[in-house]
Amino acid sequence: MADTEQPEVPSEPQSRHVTYCGVCTLPPEFCEYGGTVKKCQDWLQKKEPSMYEQIWSPEALAAATASLSVEAQKRATKDAQKKAAQAEKAEQKQADKKANSIVTIKRVERNKRKYVTAVSGLEAFGLELKKVAKEFGKKFATGSSVTKVPSGGEEIVVQGDVSDEIEEFLLEKYKDIPEDNIELVDDKKKKSSS
Repeated sequence: MADTEQPEVPSEPQSRHVTYCGVCTLPPEFCEYGGTVKKCQDWLQKKEPSMYEQIWSPEALAAATASLSVEAQKRATKDAQKKAAQAEKAEQKQADKKANSIVTIKRVERNKRKYVTAVSGLEAFGLELKKVAKEFGKKFATGSSVTKVPSGGEEIVVQGDVSDEIEEFLLEKYKDIPEDNIELVDDKKKKSSS
C-alpha cells in the first residue's frame, strides 16, 4: 500500500479566473445574449485575442453548430441575423437620441438680484450629474447640487448667474456635446415656497 502514491487533493477550493466583457460586463461566452454583440466582439478581439479565437472564430462557430440539426442551424442563423439587426437598430436609436438631445441652461431669478443657474439634459450624453455638479462647484466656487424636476428628470442647480461660463465650460470639457445642442434660457421668477 505504501508503493502507490495518491495525488494530493487541495484542502481548500481553488479559485477560477473569470474574464468579464468590458462592454456588457458578462463573461464573453454569454455576450451573445446581451444587446451589444458586435461591440463585445470588437472588445474581445482587442483585449483577449486567444479567447476571441476560441469563441468567435469561424472554426469555433462551425464546431458549435455542427451538432445541431439542419432546421436548428437555420433557426440559429436566422436568430443571429435578427439579433444583429436589433443591435444595429439600438445603436442607431442611441445615436439619434444623442443628436436630438438639447442641454438647457436656465438663469432663474430667486429674489430681486439673486439668481441660480439650472442645467438640464446632460444625462442624454452619458454624463453623471453628481460628478458634473461637483465640477461646477469647484470651477465656479459656488454651491451646486442635483435636484429632481417635477417632470420626472433631474437637473443641476448652480448658485449665481454663471450661465455663459457654464456653456463655455461644457464645450471645453465635454467634447461630445455639440455647440448647436446647448440652449440658453432666461426665466424671470422661480415659484416661491410659502
